[in-house]
Amino acid sequence: MTLAELLTDDRYQVAALVTTITEGYDRISMHGVRRVLLERQAAALGVLLSAVTIPMSASNTDYESRVEAMFSHYRREGVTAVAFGDLFLADIRRYREAWLDRIGMRPIFPLWHRQTPALARSFIENGFEAVLTCVDGRTLDRSFSGRRFDHQLLQDLPATVDPCGENGEFHTFVFGGPLFRDEVHFVLGEVVHRDTWYFCDLVPA
Repeated sequence: MTLAELLTDDRYQVAALVTTITEGYDRISMHGVRRVLLERQAAALGVLLSAVTIPMSASNTDYESRVEAMFSHYRREGVTAVAFGDLFLADIRRYREAWLDRIGMRPIFPLWHRQTPALARSFIENGFEAVLTCVDGRTLDRSFSGRRFDHQLLQDLPATVDPCGENGEFHTFVFGGPLFRDEVHFVLGEVVHRDTWYFCDLVPA
């Protein structure tokens, strides 16, 4: 949804998508999605992908130093801002603002303070397709991992869970929709329990 907002705003030109990959697992950090699906997603969106590898159990210093190296590359190319999909967590926003100010860039928050129930519904109604790749077992049952992000899911979420997962209750992989040239195909694999999380493996198809 953040990318969709940026692509329709004449003030911005999207240079790249940046995300972190955990060494050893070769998957998106936190989401657990395989690198090959991330690459197919970026190709289907027609946007350059810049993947930053971070070590297992990376400290915040590890994370910042490696991501800053990528940001510095783009800053030298004339990129001045980084967009984030944050919705309402003020402490996270302050952290990003202070971090980017330190390295001479500015953050953009295109979705800030959007009402999450309405945003979740508009995501579905606009034709985007996503699957829950992992859920925090402290807030959601294992059965939610691997489910489609659709109206039925929104009805089934407990009242204590944000419909966009903004408090970290779940993470998703978007595989189709109006921005995509082609749908990213996969089949659901096994669900793995690690720490408090239930990860559903998405197997490329």
